[in-house]
Amino acid sequence: MSYVEAPKPPGGNAVFEEIPRVADDRSAHLLHRGQTGYLVLNRFPYNAGHLLAVPYRPVATLGGLDSAERAELMDLIVLAQDVLTAALSPDGFNVGFNFGAAAGAGIPRHLHAHVVPRWSGDNNFMPVVGETRVLVASLDAMWERLKAFCPG
Repeated sequence: MSYVEAPKPPGGNAVFEEIPRVADDRSAHLLHRGQTGYLVLNRFPYNAGHLLAVPYRPVATLGGLDSAERAELMDLIVLAQDVLTAALSPDGFNVGFNFGAAAGAGIPRHLHAHVVPRWSGDNNFMPVVGETRVLVASLDAMWERLKAFCPG
């Protein structure tokens, strides 16, 4: 509800530009800083451990990234899966992008990849009937658990 009810900033949301400027990675839930992008916990996760791979530079499409940014973005997705596998032992993953507001992008001007760990049977009646999700760990606790498996 805090996300839904929060006032929308004028000129668009720049949260993905602000996250890497925070000095304390823990407070921003930033797990890994690369050369051209970073991994961060999603503040509004679909599932426990939901990570985002984000380029530092705000672009709306994959074509807007240069080849080094595209390559590292894929490396960040692989790192996210490796960290989540080591820390949480999921049964599978959903990995994806939403390009444009019509496709569900909450921040359409700054692309990002979702890396969502999945477990057999993790979808129950709560999201279907109650239109809500139940998460088993706080973002702070999840950051601590995942950070132990991140390089650097």
